[in-house]
Amino acid sequence: MVDTDAKKPDDWDDEEDGEWEAPVIPNPEYKGEWQQKMIENPDYKGIWVAPDIPNPAFKSDPTLYHFPDSKYVGFELWQVKSGSIFDNIIVTDSVDEAKKLAEATWAKSKDAEKEMAEKVKAEEEEARKAEMAASAGGDDEYDDFDDYADDEEEMHEEL
Repeated sequence: MVDTDAKKPDDWDDEEDGEWEAPVIPNPEYKGEWQQKMIENPDYKGIWVAPDIPNPAFKSDPTLYHFPDSKYVGFELWQVKSGSIFDNIIVTDSVDEAKKLAEATWAKSKDAEKEMAEKVKAEEEEARKAEMAASAGGDDEYDDFDDYADDEEEMHEEL
């Protein structure tokens, strides 16, 4: 609430101090945050909970999610770096079975795949360095500038 009794000081300079604004004072009629009045409800029984009603037609099916002949698995991926490989996918609830498959497939090829990935990375690094060296050696874009400067000197000499 703006203090209506406040007056601009005599030594206030609008150019130096900015536009004068009256100070704010607390509202004398403010009684705190408003809260709705609560009245007692004699019929209140607590928070309502949905009742569980038995379903006589319900029959439990233990094979509901059993798919014995699944051949395909779908993945939705968001990947930042390309080159991820997905193979030898197994869906099981047996840790021992998963370890056996990993030893029979992934363990045999992991070292060769790692060497191949390192080789590709090294080749890419060499190509990048060669490209940097070639571009640092002289840009064709700026080679023409020297020819232009020579032509301009000849033109000035003729004049």
